[in-house]
Amino acid sequence: QVNLVESGGGLVQPGGSLKLSCVASGLALSSWRMGWFRQVLGKKREYVGAISRNGRTPDYADAVKARFTVSRDNDKNTVYLQMDSLKPEDTAVYYCVATQRYHDYGVASEYAYWGQGTQVTVSS
Repeated sequence: QVNLVESGGGLVQPGGSLKLSCVASGLALSSWRMGWFRQVLGKKREYVGAISRNGRTPDYADAVKARFTVSRDNDKNTVYLQMDSLKPEDTAVYYCVATQRYHDYGVASEYAYWGQGTQVTVSS
């Protein structure tokens, strides 16, 4: 079975940084486009960013451009989300996602697999 397991969430002060990891099992990561969504309780899931299979083509939502970086290490079956200059509005549960298709990275239904999520809280 396929599993995506996020880690690295926690409490961070505004302006700080945090790096999330997503370890995939049950699939060859190089065959999958990977991304990140986030969700605040009571709100719809929001696209954060994604990356192509070879890591050469990242994509970001406007809200996180220039602050967040998606990267991947296919040999380690791991995807990362480096978050810098964090703001309170970045507080959410962050989900790692995987898709074999490219249509629109920002569409949640495009993704076949979702992790369980990791909580990120930005507060002083």
